Amino acid sequence: MESPKQVKQLEIIKIALLIAVLVTLPLTISLFRSTGFNKEIFSSELFVDLDLKFWFFFLFSWSALQFNTNFIYRIPKKNRLVDWGLRLVGNIGILVATISILNFVYPIFIEKDVSNREEDFQDFIFIVVLIIILFISRILRLKIIQGESILENEHLKQQNLQNELSALKNQINPHFLFNSLNTLNSLIRDNKEATMFVKKLSFMYRYILQSGDRDLVSLKEELKFLESYTYLIKTRYRNRFQIDISIDENYLDRKIPPLALQLLVENAVKHNEISETHPLKVQIYSQGECIYVENKVRARTTLAEGTGTGLLNLYKRYYMIRKQQIIVDKQNDIFRVKLPLNKMT
Repeated sequence: MESPKQVKQLEIIKIALLIAVLVTLPLTISLFRSTGFNKEIFSSELFVDLDLKFWFFFLFSWSALQFNTNFIYRIPKKNRLVDWGLRLVGNIGILVATISILNFVYPIFIEKDVSNREEDFQDFIFIVVLIIILFISRILRLKIIQGESILENEHLKQQNLQNELSALKNQINPHFLFNSLNTLNSLIRDNKEATMFVKKLSFMYRYILQSGDRDLVSLKEELKFLESYTYLIKTRYRNRFQIDISIDENYLDRKIPPLALQLLVENAVKHNEISETHPLKVQIYSQGECIYVENKVRARTTLAEGTGTGLLNLYKRYYMIRKQQIIVDKQNDIFRVKLPLNKMT
């Protein structure tokens, strides 16, 4: 997954400066009322007070905005409770640190004691500013999400147009192909292995055509199609390719995007060595409301050409159709893909 887009630093600085100006505006007005527009303004105690508080409010605003719009989104999400806990601790930490430092340095620059009432009022202002910053941060993130959504929709529209164009370019009359396969089958009827190969190929093509207009198919249908596909793979690689399928019958009526399992098996065949000494074994099994497809990684010395978008397209299709995410994991030389099967809400 790509890291979330960050809010630009210039935008954060502008907002932080605006907040600092607005918060210190009453002090600014008070300063000019007492000293007017003359050189005494720069030697006035009010000017030092204004200058100090302005920069502290600016740094506080910048830190809080940076934390709530960028930093917190770089941390991997585990669960909502942990996420909110980190937000709470981070914001309180920034608030307490800023107030503590200001209370420490203020008497040094101003050279006078600050009453408890003034400190309480100052703390109250910081808390109000933090609440405002939280709202602003949320608006900034929503703005980014909206922009990404618009870009994603445009990308999908472009992709759909490209798919339609490709379909037009590669269009072939299905009846012609089926008739050709039937003719081929009649020519090789004495060769049982070749006849079976053609039957499986014909079934695969029919399934692809029929599932083209469907977003979801049952797992039972997908496994039947996968059986035909793996038959063709076994015909090519013989005992160098093995597949072990262990699916609980309770999951056979669950829905998945068509060709999902086939794509994962094809991915394993394309990227792994398949030889007498190192046969490829693909395991497909159900566990905890999920389907797992895994194989031991033995990378080919010469990789076949590919676009590298197969898994990405499957991820997007799965998320768009089922509103769930597939999980790709590689540990201890085992490549594993997890497909959720829990019922959609």
